[in-house]
Amino acid sequence: MFTRPDVLPGSRAAACFNQFKRHPPLLHCLTNEVVQELTANVLLALGASPAMVVEAQEAAQFSRLADALLINIGTLNPPQAEAMLAAIDAANQAGKPWLLDPVAVGGLDYRTAFARHLLTLHPAAIRGNASEVMALSGLQASGRGVDSLDDSLAALPAARTLARSSGAVVVVTGEVDYITDGERDWAVNGGDILMTRVVGTGCALSAVVAAFCSLPGDRLDNVATACRVMALCGAQATERCRGPGSFTPAFLDALYQLRAEDLQ
Repeated sequence: MFTRPDVLPGSRAAACFNQFKRHPPLLHCLTNEVVQELTANVLLALGASPAMVVEAQEAAQFSRLADALLINIGTLNPPQAEAMLAAIDAANQAGKPWLLDPVAVGGLDYRTAFARHLLTLHPAAIRGNASEVMALSGLQASGRGVDSLDDSLAALPAARTLARSSGAVVVVTGEVDYITDGERDWAVNGGDILMTRVVGTGCALSAVVAAFCSLPGDRLDNVATACRVMALCGAQATERCRGPGSFTPAFLDALYQLRAEDLQ
């Protein structure tokens, strides 16, 4: 019988966030060209240190130094793919976690084949919308580019399957985010539809999840906390802004002002 996952307890989220603040991570971001500025600003607002080293040899060198690695295939091309593979290999050798954001997988052949190859390289986490997660798990999905036409709860069984086969914690995002390691699940409520009207919020979430993957402790709790942080701050920003144009500064302010007790 299918049951909805429990909501992540606020006490667990607060503990994870305190740990993040005590040990702000250095994150290597190999992400798509459309979202680099927002991604960097979101990480900086939270206190993390972003870096975007894109040349293949340097990417490998830097991934050994960073606390975690983000791989986002939104604007994938052959030179970027080469840098990503070099960075992943170096991160794996150094024991550093990395996250896969399989942007628009399922709808386009080149990126789909590349993402499925990356699954064999042991990501610590995967973050995608329902259609991307379903497609990556091998199921039929309804996607339109980066937009999902599938419901996040409907994709939870696929997320569990993908988590078990890849060994990663899988996040499927939507009106409610679901986070699973294949055996245990958390749900995270919050956020707002306005977040889908500003480019890069999902990609920035992937970066924050990657940063939280670097923390010690229960990775499922850490990843779910990253989702809770972004959802809560997105909801706060929506209350303060008048539309997409004023959302981003309000969102960055909310991230900067966030305290652990706000997550309780």
